[in-house]
Amino acid sequence: MHIVSDFPRKVQEEEDWITLSDGCRLAIRIWRPVDAESDPVPAILEYLPYRKRDLTAMRDAQTHAYWAGHGYAGVRVDMRGSGESDGVLTDEYLQQELDDGVEILHWLGKQPWCTGNVGMIGISWGGFNGLQIAALQPPELKAVITLCSTDDRYADDVHHMGGCLLGDNLSWASTMFDGNTCPPDPQLVGERWRAMWMERLEGSGLWLATWLQHQRRDDYWKHGSVCEDFSRIRCPVYAVSGWADGYCNAVFRLLEGLDVPRKGLVGPWSHKYPHLGVPGPAIGFLQESLRWWDHWLKGKETGIMDEPMLRVWMQDSVPPSARYEERPGRWVAEPSWPSPRIEPQHFRLTSGHDLLPVAQDSPAFADNDVPLSVRSPLSVGLYAGKWCSYNAPPDLPHDQRSEDGGALIFQTARLDHDIEICGQPFVELDIEADQPVAMVAVRLIDIADDDKATRISYGLLNLTHRDSDEFPQPLEPGKRYRVRILLKHIAQKFPAGHAIRLSLSSSYWPLAWPSPVPVKLTVHPAGCQLTLPSREPQPEEEAALPAFAEPEGAPPLAITLLQPSQETWRVIRDLAQDQTVLEVINDEGIFRLEDIDLELSSRVIERYTYSYGNYDSLSGWTEWERSFRRGDWEVRSLTRTLMTSNATHFRLRATLDAFEGDSRVFSKSWDEEIPRDLV
Repeated sequence: MHIVSDFPRKVQEEEDWITLSDGCRLAIRIWRPVDAESDPVPAILEYLPYRKRDLTAMRDAQTHAYWAGHGYAGVRVDMRGSGESDGVLTDEYLQQELDDGVEILHWLGKQPWCTGNVGMIGISWGGFNGLQIAALQPPELKAVITLCSTDDRYADDVHHMGGCLLGDNLSWASTMFDGNTCPPDPQLVGERWRAMWMERLEGSGLWLATWLQHQRRDDYWKHGSVCEDFSRIRCPVYAVSGWADGYCNAVFRLLEGLDVPRKGLVGPWSHKYPHLGVPGPAIGFLQESLRWWDHWLKGKETGIMDEPMLRVWMQDSVPPSARYEERPGRWVAEPSWPSPRIEPQHFRLTSGHDLLPVAQDSPAFADNDVPLSVRSPLSVGLYAGKWCSYNAPPDLPHDQRSEDGGALIFQTARLDHDIEICGQPFVELDIEADQPVAMVAVRLIDIADDDKATRISYGLLNLTHRDSDEFPQPLEPGKRYRVRILLKHIAQKFPAGHAIRLSLSSSYWPLAWPSPVPVKLTVHPAGCQLTLPSREPQPEEEAALPAFAEPEGAPPLAITLLQPSQETWRVIRDLAQDQTVLEVINDEGIFRLEDIDLELSSRVIERYTYSYGNYDSLSGWTEWERSFRRGDWEVRSLTRTLMTSNATHFRLRATLDAFEGDSRVFSKSWDEEIPRDLV
């Protein structure tokens, strides 16, 4: 990243408080031009629970100061119950959070250094609440940039996919379990820090238990899902994600569903801002954001709205790897979405395990009626990576040949020409199951000339959700159903000489929690079809696309590394005990933020375990340890969560311990059973 320190306007930084109408104080950090009171500027708000003073401080310093140097007020607010703000955080996207956000916008609009125009930006949580607050139509909010977020909290978030319960549900719950144990900084709040900390430790709760009470699409998930009424959003939206991120689908739904000026951008990145994006190439996203803000907050003509509505990174074929530094490819664009230039390309499944191209006017193949069945081992999914990749520790899918031994596979002949796709693949299956609750996992795979298998996209479907996520219905064993499985959107090139594989399995652990008992799926190929969104290259148009600038940022904070980080992702197979463990360790080491003389450390371990063929042996276990230290002030928290299941219930056991110095000052435990609801 190129570091910029000579900005058009000199920047000052300050920490302050916003007092809300109910008396709650929110902690705020502002970067703005020093002359903003005589020459007011628009504000750019990022509103998060992730602690502006320490956990996001390094990122914030390089982004918000950059915007401030170009004539904006970069604003970071810790939401109620986080950082140095008052209160307790008890769940995601509560109405209180959104109402507080509207008050923050009102406050910003009235400041003497603000023009009254405000934009919201955020990645993940901040991307969610930017859309959610936009749907409330506060007058100060003139535009939004939402990154790595979703319009649909049930269908396309960390909790569920196709009605299946995602393993990241446990992982993410444990992240927030840890985050809610963090104390406010005494340097800002004084002696009340301890009382505020104890209030959080006692009151934040076990969020995972709340989420598991809602296993179907009910009002809990509809709240905050802006897809329920896209027309509520009346300001311009720029939606951004990456192919390795969990949230790329939302970009395309927002472009299709919104009726406001909008743009979409999808790169090769994981769950990262694009100027920090990995896999690369990263881009000059802060410069791109300025073009957006200048247009919508300052009324400048930057040309950004004259460019295509959608730009995506068309990925070239690569060997499978759990981590990529770069993904080769090229930028392509579509002037509108859905694009009339995307044509469906169909492939029929055969009882001989072939994927055969089908012309649109081809008749049905009634002779292809030999059923095929699969009962996958629980090992299918060990090399799937995470639903939402951070590219660290290595969390992308590895060679799929290890997975395909337990799957039903169909494959094309070696391609005689390149095929490029852009959009959402889907599969239609004529399928039956021998149990009332079953799932199917579908993977789209690029087979190289050396037979290495790289997963391109995938989709899941809880077959009880075949007609509705809100009103699932059990299967009738032995009855045939026609279902459609949507895969993740993707832009990908399959080169000549490669083959395309479709893999079907009855489990995908631990990316998704399996069905209550082992299931045999039977597929009737005559009624099955894969559809790919085919796109012809547009070389002249692509050559004319303006290039993104190289990444830039403001000067970084000074930090001192005291202990290096450690990352591992291991599959451990104990043949003597007939037990398999996926172990993930992410130890961030110890570092000191020099400007506030604060030492921080965090370490998380996740283990996903099963015994061969024993569905009652499934378990997910997480442990977070985090500490803060300044001089003789030292606090530490330790959280552990164990999730298990049997055929009828999920069971959660969790503990929270907090320490001040060497003394344990708080301890709490949970033990809860929650019935399975057709999951």
